[in-house]
Amino acid sequence: MRPSCCNGIVHLNPYGADAVLLAVNLVNQPATSTVELAERCEQNGVENRLVREREVTEADLAAVRVALDEWLAVVDASDELTRVELVNAMLAKYTEHPRLTNHAGDGWHMHYRPDHVPVGRLVATLISTGTALHLAGRGITRLGRCCTDGCDNVYADLSRGGRQRYCSPACSNRDAVRRHRARTM
Repeated sequence: MRPSCCNGIVHLNPYGADAVLLAVNLVNQPATSTVELAERCEQNGVENRLVREREVTEADLAAVRVALDEWLAVVDASDELTRVELVNAMLAKYTEHPRLTNHAGDGWHMHYRPDHVPVGRLVATLISTGTALHLAGRGITRLGRCCTDGCDNVYADLSRGGRQRYCSPACSNRDAVRRHRARTM
């Protein structure tokens, strides 16, 4: 996450890589309760007060699941144009015009949503905006599914070279061992 500074106060950008990694986390290991959704949001960079000041409801959990299904369509898009159209559809559905805000006097920063939205909408906004920024800034192909046979996990490629193909080092190592054994037999 890249900090932004205003009047000596540093704000982290919640619409950056952390939002995409939150989507990856929630897709690969879905939250099964409202408490777990709140905890996972906080663990993955969503400002604590954004979740704590709102009650996370079953409707929020359901809304996040819908947004994650839409996000998976982005991940699984067969071509760049389809991927862009799907991200744009998410942006149209979950975001509003960008605006500067200084709620609670904590310094000026950008919002792509109204201040008081339910957690489900908040997470959907973060994921859609973060994904758009991720793809525009790092490359339109920087989302995918793990290449290891039998693993269906997704990843967001944050690597320098843009060559990530596995969801984790464990899957990468497992596939390397499989390829090595196939060559030596």
